Amino acid sequence: MEGKAWKHLSWFLLVFDSFFTGLSNASFTDCAKHDPVVNEDIEKHFAELLTEELKLREVEGLEIQQHVDMALLEAKKLASQYQKEADKCNSSMETCEEAREKAEEALPAQMKLTTMWEIRAC
Repeated sequence: MEGKAWKHLSWFLLVFDSFFTGLSNASFTDCAKHDPVVNEDIEKHFAELLTEELKLREVEGLEIQQHVDMALLEAKKLASQYQKEADKCNSSMETCEEAREKAEEALPAQMKLTTMWEIRAC
């Protein structure tokens, strides 16, 4: 009985080994190439995956574009605020410059008046 069991086990191992050796040498893609139904299903599934990938990338692109648009709008708002501040600053500088020029023009007359009062005071 032991010899018979050993014979069956060795036969099973031989068949099992040759089966997996055949599998390791065979390519599953080569097998599918010869079956038009499998090939069509694979192509359909691949096309669906590509379509889904394109849709995901489109959504991602739209989200990125939305963030860029928001950042651009914020930058435009800030630029507008800075421009208003710069315009106010320039206006104040012009007012200050005009006042300085008037004071400079009035200085000689004030100096003469001061000298005259100093002379009278002595």
